[in-house]
Amino acid sequence: MAIPNDPMILLSYMNTQLRDNYQSLDEFGKTNCIDVSEIESKLSAIGYEYNAEMNKFI
Repeated sequence: MAIPNDPMILLSYMNTQLRDNYQSLDEFGKTNCIDVSEIESKLSAIGYEYNAEMNKFI
């Protein structure tokens, strides 16, 4: 599965996926065979962190 490279598009994509299809970031990663630390790193670079309680990047 290819995910968006642009951090702002990735942010929107991830929050939509988490809201609509997955209970957690870990579930997204396992289901799609993606290392979520790369996603977290890209989004951290633009000031967003994953909030497990809200299940989204804020």
